[in-house]
Parts: sequence; structure tokens; C-alpha cells
Amino acid sequence: MRVRVLGPLAVTDEHDQPLRLGPPKQRTLLAFLLVRAGTVVPARVLLSEVWDHDPPNSGLPNLRMYAANLRRLLEPVPGAPAVRRSGSGYVITVPDGEYDLPRWRELVQAGRSALDEGSLDVAVERLQAGLALWRGEPLADLELGPTLTSWRHAIQEQRMTATEDLTEALLRLGKLDMAVETAGDLLAWAPTRERGAGLLMRARYQSGDVAGALAAYEAVRRALAESLGLQPGPELRDLQARVLRRDPELASVTRQTAAVHAKPAVPRQLPADVAGFAGRAGYLDRLDDLLARTTRPNGEGPAAVVISAIAGTAGVGKTALAVHWAHRVADEFPDGQIYINLRGYAPGAAAMSPTDALRTLLEAFEVPPQRIPVSLDAQIGMYRSLLGGRRVLIVLDNARDAEQVRPLLPASPGCLAVVTSRNQLSGLVAADGAHLLTVDMLTTDEAWEMLSSRIGAERVAAEPDAVAEIITACARLPMALAIVAARAIAHPDFALSDLAEQLKRAGGRLDGLDNGDRTSMRTVFSWSYHALSPDAAQLFRVLGLLPSLDVTAAAAASFAGRPEREVRPLLAELAHDHLLTEHLPGRYTFHDLLRTYANELAHTIDSDADRQAATRRALDHYLHTAYAADRLLRPHREPIILDPPASGVTPEPFDHHRRALSWFAAEHSVLLSAIRHAADVNLNTHAWQLAWAMENYLDWQGRHRELATAMQIALQATQRLADPAGRAHALRGMARAQTQMGRHDDAVVLLEEALELFAQLGDRSTQAATHRNLGMVLMRKGRHRDALHHEQQALDLLRAAGHLTGQAMTLNNMGYQHALLGEHHKALEFCQQALAMHQEIGDPYEEARTWDSLGLIHSHLGNHSESIACYRRAIALCQDLGDRNSEAETLTRLGDAHKAAGDQASAHAVWRQALDILEELGHPDAAQVRARLP
Repeated sequence: MRVRVLGPLAVTDEHDQPLRLGPPKQRTLLAFLLVRAGTVVPARVLLSEVWDHDPPNSGLPNLRMYAANLRRLLEPVPGAPAVRRSGSGYVITVPDGEYDLPRWRELVQAGRSALDEGSLDVAVERLQAGLALWRGEPLADLELGPTLTSWRHAIQEQRMTATEDLTEALLRLGKLDMAVETAGDLLAWAPTRERGAGLLMRARYQSGDVAGALAAYEAVRRALAESLGLQPGPELRDLQARVLRRDPELASVTRQTAAVHAKPAVPRQLPADVAGFAGRAGYLDRLDDLLARTTRPNGEGPAAVVISAIAGTAGVGKTALAVHWAHRVADEFPDGQIYINLRGYAPGAAAMSPTDALRTLLEAFEVPPQRIPVSLDAQIGMYRSLLGGRRVLIVLDNARDAEQVRPLLPASPGCLAVVTSRNQLSGLVAADGAHLLTVDMLTTDEAWEMLSSRIGAERVAAEPDAVAEIITACARLPMALAIVAARAIAHPDFALSDLAEQLKRAGGRLDGLDNGDRTSMRTVFSWSYHALSPDAAQLFRVLGLLPSLDVTAAAAASFAGRPEREVRPLLAELAHDHLLTEHLPGRYTFHDLLRTYANELAHTIDSDADRQAATRRALDHYLHTAYAADRLLRPHREPIILDPPASGVTPEPFDHHRRALSWFAAEHSVLLSAIRHAADVNLNTHAWQLAWAMENYLDWQGRHRELATAMQIALQATQRLADPAGRAHALRGMARAQTQMGRHDDAVVLLEEALELFAQLGDRSTQAATHRNLGMVLMRKGRHRDALHHEQQALDLLRAAGHLTGQAMTLNNMGYQHALLGEHHKALEFCQQALAMHQEIGDPYEEARTWDSLGLIHSHLGNHSESIACYRRAIALCQDLGDRNSEAETLTRLGDAHKAAGDQASAHAVWRQALDILEELGHPDAAQVRARLP
């Protein structure tokens, strides 16, 4: 016998003859049980599905009749599926090997694994076998309810992805005709699939059909514009440009397919489901209903994004509900599930900005950090383009308000955002069509169910009065009940009445966070806290003083003033006792109520001196680690002098500039919080020096608004210190941010003040650096003679100081200024001298800038091949360094060089690359590059 759902519903007997499965609703019941085979489906869910949310009064008796009919029909058939009653629902079991759905999943997984391992023949065999199981649209003969319709969309998406995997395997094997046919069939069915279009373009190009490759691009571009209002992504645009310029690498059939053909990242970032989750059936049903409403009745696809704003007081179980439900429906979102804590109510720490949240969301899809835009609008555009055509679930936890959330909402049909907040988020409801779900305390019955599931039904039943007192004392808050249950489990010899008495005697609450409830949260938390070892308890209190809720083991070791090998077991102990959460490997965070509790303990138990020392160690760790990382990014930058770190602080080591970049990428939001915290606790030197250490990273990554914010805090800190050197450095950093945002007049004013301060201090190197800064800003204003005047003053100061690196930098700047004035031979002399010095010193950042200058000079001299070669040298160095700003600027000039050489196609392709970066960074020069394109 066989069972088939990948097409019209069919069940055959042992002679392969089809069984008559009864009336439509009975067949719908069978189909629902089959797609959830092995899982008990509650009767209420089946009723909603079979009668599409409107079951009649006779619905339940009819459902029982249909189930009985199915049992009578199937039981006589050898090896047939078995339908049985289980609790308040039904479940079906299907023998192995005779059901097309699990066989499909098995073959596709095997094919995908073979493709990843390079076993291309095996991949083709498995994927073709899996796709051969399809007989048309799944369950095409049934009128599906909301859940089955959603399942149909998900399984069809899997079919399209498998078809793309098969095309990739064929392409890599050199079976170009088959690859063209397979990709063409897919795009006829789903014309907006960018990965499929990229594969078709490559297959046609490698077959010698350049026109066909370009036609495939145009077809997907038109389909995206007409159906979604979008343009193709940067990878597909880059592939088109490579086809236009006849890139020889594309002609190789043995080369691994380009990044555009790679399977899109499928993030699986949901936190672990809540152990012992109980109750909340009504809320789960409502969430199921909201999910069902995202599907159009005719089955064409989701009609709209639904945002469920789950609001409620702290500790009421909003996150637990959202995460538990997300796990229940994860299969409906095959393209990924993402979780992000927006820290909207995190005490003592800044809420996550929409910009940082969007970067986190993009990084979940493995977008390289250097390609993520800095401007909010550009990030939103990239995010929503990336979600186009996908089914992704996004859980946005602990939101502050609607404005924080709105940029994070997907616009793509098929995606769902679930938002939790203590705020009602009425703005989302009014303006964005959100569905509000306000979570209340557990009911008394649900609280009993929760305690029974954790402590044990027999123990709860044995002391009903004590259980009632515990529930009342905890105000039916899940967080409080969970900790009471943990204490009861840890002490099986304790009577529940003793625990109830402890709660009754306890006084006080976590002021300001109990929202008027009767929960003695301090008492509940104290049970876990007092069970800690003394060292773990001390670490818990220290972490409560942190400027951020997110900390690594290495940082925690410095905060505690102990070696990391000693701190890791303490962090594990805190995580085991649910006082910390290891939300990423090696990264720990607090629930905000627990951080408040830890902070209160620190102020109650520890002395002022101990707290100040711990805070100093925390900021020392970040300052000295950031300084070391910056020295790897720009080893020849004029240094500043730091005080030695406090005893017990161990800054993190780096052996390569890419490790330093990765550390900045992971920690930059923590570092920005640390800058604010340093200023708040009057450690003003830490504030400005940490801002200084972040300057290069923030600039290179295009985070100019963040750079301006950091430098504003630094300026205020140096004013409180009356520190002219610190203020001068902060002025230069602020001028850098203003320059990149196009505010050149403001930058000149800031730099002139910095120059005056450095002159008063008699610091020749920093005076010279500031003259160079002024020269570059004046150059952008077109005042080249004034700029050269500042460069000459810088060179005179540096020669007097014997500062070779600074001299080389200044010589390059002077060469560039002469080139812009049309004095090309003089410019070439300056820049060649600068290049030799930079290569001898070993400064790749300045070497890249000098190659860029030489590219401009050779272009003006008509030496087009030399110009292009120089620009490419500069771009390679910028990419290695992670300097996105300079990369975009040089790409723009490389496009100009191609145009001057008469290669318009290459010019357009390179300008497009530059524009992508500038738009991602929100750079004001984007408009100038856009104007170069047709």
C-alpha cells in the first residue's frame, strides 16, 4: 500500500488500487492527520481546520464519526495507516517506506548533504528521485483550511529550493543543457526566484548563450518589479555585470558556483523551548488563528504580515509564550526563525536601536558585516529585499515602543513578526494592523498545572492548601512560580507548606518593577542566589554593575579580577541556576529583573570601594582591549597614553587585524554602552579614550552617526576633566564623523579648535595630523590651494620631528592635491615617493590610499591600464582591511578610469558596486555615483 500527499490525496491497498476515502471533510481530516503523522492533534484544532474556523454545534460528533469511518476503512488493509484516539485528540501512524512525504524529506536531505560534500552524482540522483515523487500541487483535490494551506506553501517552497539544489549540482557537473532546462522550468513556475535566475544565467553563459543569460536577468528583474516592487539583489546585479564584461571565470564549468547560487542562509535562532511549559492554551489558540489569517482563502499565498504584539508585565511569561509558540510553528517557516532581544526595558542599559537590530537581523542571514549599511533606510531596504519570497518567523522580544519595532517589520508575504513588550504598542495596532494579545497572569488552574508539571502531580496533590498559598504569594506569575518549583525540586525533603510559610513571612519587593502585584520577587530570587557558591554569588553581584546586559567569559573574568579559567565554571553555575542565560556560545545575559536584583545586592552587600573597583575593571577591560584592537587596524596612527589596567584585568589578545575587526563587530554595541556608562559614573578619561579607540572601526564600517554620538560624549567628558589633549582628540574624531556625513563647514570649525589646542600643547605629530585633516576637508570643498597650504605645514612639522610615517601620509596627500590642480607630473613624483615609504614602513592602510592617488594621476595622464591596475591594488587592500568607505571611493574612480579607456560596460559594473556600498553606508556621495549610471 502507498500513501500520497505530494499531489492529490491518495491511499492505495496492497494491490495498489485506490481506496475510496469518503466525503470531503473526512478526507480533509485524514490529510491533516497525515501531514502531522505521529503527532497528537487536539480535536479543537481539527474542528477549526475541517470547518475553517466555523464548526457547527454538531462539529465534534461529526469529527468523531469521520475518525471512526477512517478506522473502519483502513484497518482491514494490510500495512495501512492507523488512526487512533489519544486524550482529547487524534493521531495517525504510517508504516515506514510507503509514505511519500517522509521519503521526500529523506531524499532531499541526502541530496543536499551530498551537494555540500561535493558528491555531485549522488546529489543529482537523490534530488531527482525526491522531485519525482511529486504528482502536482500537494492535496490539490481538497479545500484546505488555514493550517493545511500554510503547510502547502511551506512544502512547495522546499520543492523550489530542492530544484535549485539540483540545478546547482547539474551545473557543477557540466551538464549544462539539463541545468538550463531545470532552472527554466523552475522560473516558469516561480519567476521571482533570484537564486534560480542566477543559476540559469550561469548555465546559459557557460553554454555560450550570452544573450540568453542577460535575458534571464531581465526576466527576473521585471518579475520582481511588477510583483514585489523590488530590484534584484547585489549578488545578481554583480553576476549581470560579470556577464556584460565577459568575465572569464564564469566560463569555467568546474568552478564552484558563485555566492549568488549558494543556498541562502537558514537561521535557526530560537532560544530553547521552555521546559515544563504549561497552560496558556487560549493564547496559543489565538496565535494559531492569527497565523492562519495570514493565508488567503484561495491558497495563492499570504495576504498580509500579521504582527502579534504580546504585552504584559515583567515576569508574566511573554517571552516563554512567544518562544514556545514559535517552536510549535517553526515548520511553517522553512526559511528560518530569528530571535532578537530588543532590550526595551533593560535597566541600566540602552535599548537596542533599530539600526543595531537590523544589523543583527541581516547578520542572521550571513550578510557580511562590512556590507551592512549604516543608514536606517538602506538597512530596511536590504532587510526587506532579503526576505522577499521567503517564509521567515521573526521574534522581537522586549520591545520598548512602536518606533523601535516598525523598521524591523517584514514587508514580504509569508513572513511573520511576533513582538513582545510591556507596552501595549498601540501605534502598531493603529498604523500597522497589528493584532494585540495582552498576556495576563496564569489562571489558578494553569498555575496548578505548571507546578504539577515541574514538581510532580503527586507532591502537589498531597498539599493542596500549601500549593494554593504559593500560587497566591507568587500572584500567579510564571517567573516566580518557576523559581519556587526549582527550589522544591532541589529540596525534595522540604514540605511545600514550609516554602509557603517562607513566602508568607517575606517582606519587600523589587521596587518599581512589581507593577503593583503581590509578588515577593526578592524572596524568590534569593532562593537561587543563596544556593550559589560564595564565588559565584560575588560574580553575580559584580555582573549586576555592568553597563550592558551582554558579556563574554573573557570580559567577566576581568570584571571579577580573576583568571578566565576560574570564572568559566562560575558562569556555568549561574546559568545552571537560571540566574544567567548563555544566549550564544560564550555570551551571557540577564533577565532584566535579575539584573536589578543583582544590582541591589551589590549596593547592599559590597562596599563602595568594591563596586568602584569592579566598575573600573570592567571599563579597563573594554578600553585596553579596544585600544589593542585599534592598534592592529591602524598600527601607525598617532597613539594616546593609557593608564595601566587595574590589577586582575586581562585584555583580550589579537593576532591579526581580522580578529580585531571581528571583536569590534561583536562588541561594538557593548562598547557604546560602556562609553555612556563611563561618563555616567564620572570615569571621564575612560569615556573619551574608549571613543577614540572605536573611531577607526566606526568610520570604516560607515557607522558615522554612532561615531558622532560617541564623540559627543567624549567632548562632554573632556570638558568635565578640563583635559585639553583629550578634547583635541575628541574634536578630531567628531570632525571625522561630520566630514563623512557631508558637513564640511562644521568639520573645519572643529579641526581649527583642535589645531589650536595641539599647538598650545606643543605636540608636533598631532598638529601635523590635524593639518592633514583640514587639508582633506578643504579638498572636498574644492579649496585645493588652501588644502596644500595645510599639507605643507604638516610636512614641515613632521620633518622637524623625524616622523617618517606622517611624512609619507602627507606626501601622498600633497600628490593628490596637485593631481586635482592638473599638475600631474609633480603629483606623480610626490605619490611615488610616498608609496615607497609606506611599503618600507609596512602600512597597508596608507599604501591603499597612495595606490588610489596613483590611479587618479595615471588616469589624468592617459595611462589607462596603469590607472586601472593601481586602483585594483588599492581596492584589494581596502577589502582586506575592511575599510568600506575607501573601497567605495576607489571603486568610483576605477569606474571613471574604465570609462576613460572606452570600456563603458566595465565602468557601469564597477560604479554599480560602488553605489551598492555607498547606499548601504548611507553615504552622501551615493547620489554622485548614481548620476553616472544610465
